[in-house]
Amino acid sequence: MAIIIKTQDQIALIRESCRRLAIVHKELEQFIRPGISTKDIDIQGDKLIRQLGGIPNFLHYNGYPASICVSVNDEVVHGIPSKHRILQEGDIVSLDAGMIYQGYHSDAARTHAVGQISKEARQLIDVTRESFFAGIKMAKAGNHLFDISNAIAAYVKPYGYGIVRDLVGHGVGTKLHEDPQVPNFAQLRRGPKLRAGMTLAIEPMINMGRADVEWLDDDWTVVSEDGSLSAHYENTVLITDGEPEILTMY
Repeated sequence: MAIIIKTQDQIALIRESCRRLAIVHKELEQFIRPGISTKDIDIQGDKLIRQLGGIPNFLHYNGYPASICVSVNDEVVHGIPSKHRILQEGDIVSLDAGMIYQGYHSDAARTHAVGQISKEARQLIDVTRESFFAGIKMAKAGNHLFDISNAIAAYVKPYGYGIVRDLVGHGVGTKLHEDPQVPNFAQLRRGPKLRAGMTLAIEPMINMGRADVEWLDDDWTVVSEDGSLSAHYENTVLITDGEPEILTMY
Protein backbone atom coordinates (compact mmCIF):
# COMPACT_ATOMS: atom_id res chain seq x y z
CA MET A 1 0.00 0.00 0.00
CA ALA A 2 1.45 3.34 -1.10
CA ILE A 3 -0.34 6.17 0.69
CA ILE A 4 0.60 9.50 -0.89
CA ILE A 5 1.41 12.35 1.50
CA LYS A 6 0.42 15.55 -0.28
CA THR A 7 2.60 18.65 -0.48
CA GLN A 8 1.24 22.06 0.51
CA ASP A 9 0.83 22.96 -3.18
CA GLN A 10 -1.10 19.77 -3.84
CA ILE A 11 -3.26 20.31 -0.77
CA ALA A 12 -4.11 23.82 -2.00
CA LEU A 13 -5.37 22.43 -5.31
CA ILE A 14 -7.33 19.59 -3.67
CA ARG A 15 -8.83 22.10 -1.24
CA GLU A 16 -9.98 24.30 -4.14
CA SER A 17 -11.40 21.33 -6.04
CA CYS A 18 -13.31 20.36 -2.90
CA ARG A 19 -14.53 23.91 -2.23
CA ARG A 20 -16.05 24.05 -5.70
CA LEU A 21 -17.61 20.61 -5.31
CA ALA A 22 -19.25 21.72 -2.06
CA ILE A 23 -20.99 24.48 -4.03
CA VAL A 24 -22.26 21.90 -6.53
CA HIS A 25 -23.75 19.80 -3.73
CA LYS A 26 -25.40 22.82 -2.11
CA GLU A 27 -26.98 23.86 -5.41
CA LEU A 28 -28.19 20.31 -6.11
CA GLU A 29 -29.73 20.07 -2.63
CA GLN A 30 -31.92 23.05 -3.51
CA PHE A 31 -32.76 21.49 -6.91
CA ILE A 32 -34.22 18.27 -5.42
CA ARG A 33 -38.03 18.08 -5.49
CA PRO A 34 -40.80 15.64 -6.43
CA GLY A 35 -41.46 15.37 -10.17
CA ILE A 36 -37.95 15.78 -11.54
CA SER A 37 -36.07 12.88 -13.12
CA THR A 38 -32.74 11.53 -11.96
CA LYS A 39 -31.44 12.57 -15.40
CA ASP A 40 -32.46 16.17 -14.64
CA ILE A 41 -30.19 16.02 -11.58
CA ASP A 42 -27.31 14.67 -13.66
CA ILE A 43 -27.71 17.41 -16.30
CA GLN A 44 -27.83 20.11 -13.62
CA GLY A 45 -24.84 18.69 -11.76
CA ASP A 46 -22.74 18.38 -14.92
CA LYS A 47 -23.54 21.98 -15.81
CA LEU A 48 -22.61 23.26 -12.33
CA ILE A 49 -19.30 21.38 -12.27
CA ARG A 50 -18.29 22.81 -15.64
CA GLN A 51 -19.45 26.35 -14.76
CA LEU A 52 -17.16 26.16 -11.72
CA GLY A 53 -14.16 25.30 -13.90
CA GLY A 54 -14.11 21.58 -13.17
CA ILE A 55 -14.40 18.34 -15.10
CA PRO A 56 -16.87 15.69 -13.80
CA ASN A 57 -14.60 12.87 -12.69
CA PHE A 58 -17.30 10.19 -12.65
CA LEU A 59 -18.23 10.64 -16.33
CA HIS A 60 -16.79 7.67 -18.29
CA TYR A 61 -14.84 6.51 -15.19
CA ASN A 62 -14.44 2.77 -15.88
CA GLY A 63 -17.35 3.22 -18.29
CA TYR A 64 -19.82 4.94 -15.92
CA PRO A 65 -22.18 6.90 -18.21
CA ALA A 66 -23.04 10.00 -16.13
CA SER A 67 -21.54 12.87 -14.13
CA ILE A 68 -23.60 12.40 -10.95
CA CYS A 69 -24.39 9.04 -9.33
CA VAL A 70 -28.09 9.31 -8.40
CA SER A 71 -29.31 6.50 -6.14
CA VAL A 72 -32.95 6.34 -4.98
CA ASN A 73 -34.36 4.55 -1.91
CA ASP A 74 -32.88 1.01 -1.85
CA GLU A 75 -30.10 1.97 -4.26
CA VAL A 76 -26.91 2.22 -2.20
CA VAL A 77 -24.55 3.82 -4.72
CA HIS A 78 -23.79 4.21 -8.44
CA GLY A 79 -27.38 4.60 -9.61
CA ILE A 80 -27.42 5.57 -13.30
CA PRO A 81 -29.52 8.69 -14.02
CA SER A 82 -32.54 8.16 -16.25
CA LYS A 83 -35.19 10.45 -17.73
CA HIS A 84 -37.71 7.72 -16.85
CA ARG A 85 -36.88 7.63 -13.11
CA ILE A 86 -39.05 10.34 -11.54
CA LEU A 87 -38.58 11.35 -7.90
CA GLN A 88 -41.70 10.94 -5.78
CA GLU A 89 -42.76 12.58 -2.52
CA GLY A 90 -41.31 10.49 0.31
CA ASP A 91 -38.31 9.13 -1.61
CA ILE A 92 -34.76 9.55 -0.42
CA VAL A 93 -32.05 10.21 -3.00
CA SER A 94 -28.27 9.94 -2.65
CA LEU A 95 -26.06 12.13 -4.85
CA ASP A 96 -22.42 11.13 -5.22
CA ALA A 97 -20.34 13.61 -7.21
CA GLY A 98 -16.78 14.64 -7.80
CA MET A 99 -14.74 16.96 -9.98
CA ILE A 100 -11.24 17.37 -11.33
CA TYR A 101 -9.83 20.86 -10.87
CA GLN A 102 -6.36 21.55 -12.30
CA GLY A 103 -5.60 17.83 -12.16
CA TYR A 104 -6.84 17.18 -8.61
CA HIS A 105 -9.92 15.22 -7.60
CA SER A 106 -12.63 15.86 -5.04
CA ASP A 107 -15.37 13.45 -3.94
CA ALA A 108 -18.46 13.87 -1.76
CA ALA A 109 -21.95 12.40 -1.31
CA ARG A 110 -25.17 13.46 0.38
CA THR A 111 -28.56 11.79 0.89
CA HIS A 112 -31.59 14.09 0.59
CA ALA A 113 -35.26 13.89 1.40
CA VAL A 114 -37.68 14.32 -1.51
CA GLY A 115 -40.49 16.36 0.03
CA GLN A 116 -41.83 14.94 3.30
CA ILE A 117 -40.29 11.62 4.32
CA SER A 118 -40.99 9.12 7.09
CA LYS A 119 -39.44 9.46 10.55
CA GLU A 120 -37.61 6.18 9.91
CA ALA A 121 -36.07 7.48 6.68
CA ARG A 122 -35.05 10.74 8.36
CA GLN A 123 -33.35 8.85 11.17
CA LEU A 124 -31.42 6.71 8.67
CA ILE A 125 -30.14 9.82 6.86
CA ASP A 126 -29.20 11.53 10.13
CA VAL A 127 -27.44 8.49 11.64
CA THR A 128 -25.45 7.97 8.44
CA ARG A 129 -24.32 11.60 8.48
CA GLU A 130 -23.51 11.56 12.20
CA SER A 131 -21.53 8.32 11.86
CA PHE A 132 -19.20 10.19 9.51
CA PHE A 133 -18.58 12.84 12.17
CA ALA A 134 -18.02 10.13 14.78
CA GLY A 135 -15.40 8.64 12.46
CA ILE A 136 -13.48 11.82 11.77
CA LYS A 137 -13.04 12.49 15.47
CA MET A 138 -10.40 9.78 15.11
CA ALA A 139 -8.92 11.19 11.88
CA LYS A 140 -5.83 12.71 13.45
CA ALA A 141 -2.14 12.26 12.79
CA GLY A 142 -0.79 9.58 15.11
CA ASN A 143 -4.03 7.60 15.22
CA HIS A 144 -4.54 4.60 12.96
CA LEU A 145 -6.72 4.32 9.87
CA PHE A 146 -9.06 1.73 11.31
CA ASP A 147 -9.72 3.91 14.36
CA ILE A 148 -11.96 5.81 11.91
CA SER A 149 -13.67 2.59 10.76
CA ASN A 150 -14.29 1.40 14.31
CA ALA A 151 -15.74 4.75 15.40
CA ILE A 152 -18.20 4.75 12.49
CA ALA A 153 -19.26 1.19 13.27
CA ALA A 154 -19.64 1.89 16.99
CA TYR A 155 -21.90 4.87 16.28
CA VAL A 156 -24.18 2.89 13.93
CA LYS A 157 -24.39 -0.35 15.95
CA PRO A 158 -27.06 0.71 18.51
CA TYR A 159 -29.51 1.46 15.68
CA GLY A 160 -29.35 -2.06 14.27
CA TYR A 161 -28.66 -0.85 10.73
CA GLY A 162 -26.55 -2.76 8.23
CA ILE A 163 -23.16 -1.20 7.42
CA VAL A 164 -22.30 -1.96 3.80
CA ARG A 165 -19.09 -4.00 3.63
CA ASP A 166 -18.68 -4.44 -0.13
CA LEU A 167 -17.84 -0.76 -0.72
CA VAL A 168 -15.42 1.44 1.22
CA GLY A 169 -13.84 4.89 1.30
CA HIS A 170 -10.47 5.65 -0.24
CA GLY A 171 -7.61 8.07 -0.72
CA VAL A 172 -8.09 11.00 -3.13
CA GLY A 173 -5.55 13.04 -5.10
CA THR A 174 -4.41 13.05 -8.72
CA LYS A 175 -6.57 9.92 -8.99
CA LEU A 176 -10.16 9.53 -7.83
CA HIS A 177 -9.30 6.31 -5.99
CA GLU A 178 -5.92 6.05 -4.26
CA ASP A 179 -4.66 3.98 -1.34
CA PRO A 180 -5.70 3.43 1.36
CA GLN A 181 -9.13 1.79 1.43
CA VAL A 182 -11.21 3.13 4.34
CA PRO A 183 -13.76 0.57 5.62
CA ASN A 184 -16.84 1.76 7.50
CA PHE A 185 -17.21 -1.44 9.53
CA ALA A 186 -15.29 -2.67 12.58
CA GLN A 187 -11.74 -3.94 12.03
CA LEU A 188 -9.61 -6.23 14.20
CA ARG A 189 -6.34 -4.69 13.03
CA ARG A 190 -5.37 -1.03 13.50
CA GLY A 191 -4.27 -0.31 9.95
CA PRO A 192 -1.60 2.19 8.86
CA LYS A 193 -0.77 5.18 11.01
CA LEU A 194 -2.39 8.45 9.91
CA ARG A 195 -0.01 11.22 8.88
CA ALA A 196 -0.55 14.90 8.13
CA GLY A 197 -0.99 15.42 4.39
CA MET A 198 -3.15 12.37 3.75
CA THR A 199 -6.41 13.13 1.89
CA LEU A 200 -9.18 10.58 2.41
CA ALA A 201 -12.74 10.17 1.16
CA ILE A 202 -14.61 8.85 4.20
CA GLU A 203 -18.06 7.60 3.20
CA PRO A 204 -20.36 5.51 5.38
CA MET A 205 -23.05 3.67 3.39
CA ILE A 206 -25.77 2.43 5.73
CA ASN A 207 -28.81 0.23 5.04
CA MET A 208 -31.93 0.33 7.18
CA GLY A 209 -32.02 -3.48 7.02
CA ARG A 210 -29.23 -5.97 6.46
CA ALA A 211 -25.77 -5.01 5.21
CA ASP A 212 -25.93 -7.31 2.17
CA VAL A 213 -25.98 -5.71 -1.28
CA GLU A 214 -26.24 -6.86 -4.87
CA TRP A 215 -25.45 -5.39 -8.28
CA LEU A 216 -28.18 -4.85 -10.86
CA ASP A 217 -27.85 -6.01 -14.46
CA ASP A 218 -26.41 -2.63 -15.51
CA ASP A 219 -23.25 -3.70 -13.57
CA TRP A 220 -23.22 -0.35 -11.75
CA THR A 221 -26.26 0.14 -9.53
CA VAL A 222 -25.74 -1.36 -6.07
CA VAL A 223 -28.94 -2.06 -4.11
CA SER A 224 -29.70 -3.41 -0.65
CA GLU A 225 -30.40 -7.10 -1.02
CA ASP A 226 -33.46 -6.96 1.23
CA GLY A 227 -34.91 -3.86 -0.48
CA SER A 228 -34.43 -1.64 2.57
CA LEU A 229 -33.63 2.07 2.29
CA SER A 230 -29.97 3.06 2.09
CA ALA A 231 -28.18 6.34 2.88
CA HIS A 232 -24.72 7.62 1.97
CA TYR A 233 -22.66 10.49 3.36
CA GLU A 234 -19.15 11.35 2.18
CA ASN A 235 -16.58 14.09 2.42
CA THR A 236 -12.98 14.47 1.32
CA VAL A 237 -10.94 15.01 4.49
CA LEU A 238 -7.40 16.30 5.07
CA ILE A 239 -5.38 14.79 7.91
CA THR A 240 -3.42 17.51 9.73
CA ASP A 241 -1.25 17.70 12.84
CA GLY A 242 -4.37 18.92 14.67
CA GLU A 243 -8.06 18.55 13.90
CA PRO A 244 -8.97 17.08 10.49
CA GLU A 245 -10.14 19.51 7.83
CA ILE A 246 -13.36 18.59 6.00
CA LEU A 247 -12.63 19.93 2.54
CA THR A 248 -16.03 19.37 0.88
CA MET A 249 -18.24 21.08 3.47
CA TYR A 250 -20.14 24.10 2.16
